Amino acid sequence: MKIGVLKETKEGEHRVALSPDVIKQLIKKEFSVTVEQDAGMGSNFSNEDYMAAGAAVGNTQEVFSAEILLKVNLFTKEEVVQMKNGSACISIMYAYNHPEILDEMNKKSIMSFSMDAVPRISRAQKMDCLSSQANLAGYKSVILGANYLEKIFPLMMTASGTITPAKVLIFGAGVAGLQAIATAKRLGAVVEVSDVRPETKEQVESLGGRFLTVEGAGDVKVEGGYAAEVSAEFLQKQKELIQTKIKDSDLVITTALVMGKKSPILVTEDMVRSMKKGAVIVDMAVESGGNCELSEKDQTVRKHGVTIIGESNLPSLMSTNASQLYATNISTLLLHLATKDGFNLDREEEITKGVLITYEGQVVHEFTNKILNK
Repeated sequence: MKIGVLKETKEGEHRVALSPDVIKQLIKKEFSVTVEQDAGMGSNFSNEDYMAAGAAVGNTQEVFSAEILLKVNLFTKEEVVQMKNGSACISIMYAYNHPEILDEMNKKSIMSFSMDAVPRISRAQKMDCLSSQANLAGYKSVILGANYLEKIFPLMMTASGTITPAKVLIFGAGVAGLQAIATAKRLGAVVEVSDVRPETKEQVESLGGRFLTVEGAGDVKVEGGYAAEVSAEFLQKQKELIQTKIKDSDLVITTALVMGKKSPILVTEDMVRSMKKGAVIVDMAVESGGNCELSEKDQTVRKHGVTIIGESNLPSLMSTNASQLYATNISTLLLHLATKDGFNLDREEEITKGVLITYEGQVVHEFTNKILNK
């Protein structure tokens, strides 16, 4: 079975779907791999590195001759047109947001699998790219915030006086938020955390953060690790609590996502206006609309004396590590779905059912259909 790895075309994307060390493992499993020329350059993997691992390095046309194509980001309409009829592809799709791409895939009976749809169960952890990439993003959010913050994080006692520790406020205690807590604490900050899921309190406190409890949090519905439904009344209570905390915060990091929906606005313009001059906000949800009312996608702006960072692709800023982890995720899923002789799908098996989006000219993914048919 021939695997093709395409060079990413999304602006600002430096990751690649497979790293040389993972390709070695696939070669041992008797797959053949063709990597597009210079696909790994943004992650510091040279063409020679891939060839030394046993892969062929070819042009775009040669890559599209593969039975299965791998990418980090969603395949474009132009790329789908170049795919062989009946071939397969795996990438991060967020399929429910891109019905036009699904239509193109169905025209060519493309079998597509979405990395973001990997079910969050214990035996699929090694395939979970959302967690692997969010973990890196949580780390980078603190480093970026520290870089723009015009003061240090730790308590420092000197002959010239005592410097008090920075105060960090984090919205969301998922994978990214927890790593942000751990990183900020290692740098010496005082960390407070707000999350709509009360079950995250223990995790937050185990990392040294202080959990901010909102009345009514026990009524929030959670699906697949994400908040699925948050009432307007709850959001108002959360905002009132945060209004009192954000005034004293030096760094605010927001990570709040709602699966299949626009991210909730948690930091309003009035809140930004109330913050200390020189404070920093890192909006990690900017790709999905943003948690801060004033954040701008892929821009760093200063408003009301506050620096607001809207970097939409934090993992790409650490592309070497991000690609290594993603390569492990995608290759593990591929080996679950196929052998060197082809795909062997059990469509009722939980992981396969969770990631299969289009099959034999139809959208077969339950959640995607639910969103598209609303």
